[in-house]
Amino acid sequence: MGNILVNRERCKACALCTLACPKKLILFSQEANSQGFYPAELSSGEECTGCALCAEACPDVAIEVWR
Repeated sequence: MGNILVNRERCKACALCTLACPKKLILFSQEANSQGFYPAELSSGEECTGCALCAEACPDVAIEVWR
C-alpha cells in the first residue's frame, strides 16, 4: 500500500497528477489554499500502490510518495 502527501501551499491544481495516476485516485480538495487554488489530494489510500507517477508529473514538487 502507498500513500501520498500533497503540500497544499505548493500545489497550484494543474491536474497533471490526476492524469498520471493509473488508478485515478487523486481528486481536488473542496477547500482552497492561501493562493486560491484547490490542491490535489488522495481520495483513497487503500488502493494506492505507491508508484510515484503523480510525484514525477508534478512540476511544483508538491507531492511526496510513501510506501
